[in-house]
Amino acid sequence: MLTLILGGARSGKSRLALQRAEAAGQPVSFIATAQAHDAEMAARIARHQAERPPHWATIEAPLDLAGAIRAAGAGCIVVDCLTLWLTNCLCRPDPAAFDDARAALLAALAARRDDDLILVSNETGLGIVPLGELTRRFVDEAGWLNQDLARLADEVIFVAAGLPLTLKGTPP
Repeated sequence: MLTLILGGARSGKSRLALQRAEAAGQPVSFIATAQAHDAEMAARIARHQAERPPHWATIEAPLDLAGAIRAAGAGCIVVDCLTLWLTNCLCRPDPAAFDDARAALLAALAARRDDDLILVSNETGLGIVPLGELTRRFVDEAGWLNQDLARLADEVIFVAAGLPLTLKGTPP
């Protein structure tokens, strides 16, 4: 089953993903996409790491998300977060490579339909249109990626203020 969890920053998306993965009662592979380019981000990553059970397998995948999904063990796979991965891809020297990475991600997800997949992504399209070209592309690409994932997903949940709202699928 593929579950997509969307929401804004600090909305409770990751907490919900962790709760659902723990409740699955299966081995969990946690795929982290963040990179610590500064001390503040390193502290965020450390806080997220401390929130996860130590027996979960962690795979660091700032760029090759499709490869990490293919390599993850059977059971429950959590990806946190798709918009950080998107940022990493768009900041590469060849931002056009994102199209291939996106296609590879969708194919890897389709190939793992027998596992429980929980994807965390920010909903960035609820605010104003950004001024810069790269920022506008990021918002556009995030929106299109979230739409494609929502079509593929069995369940889509929007989280605001820690409260989940089921957009697709049957509420638990």
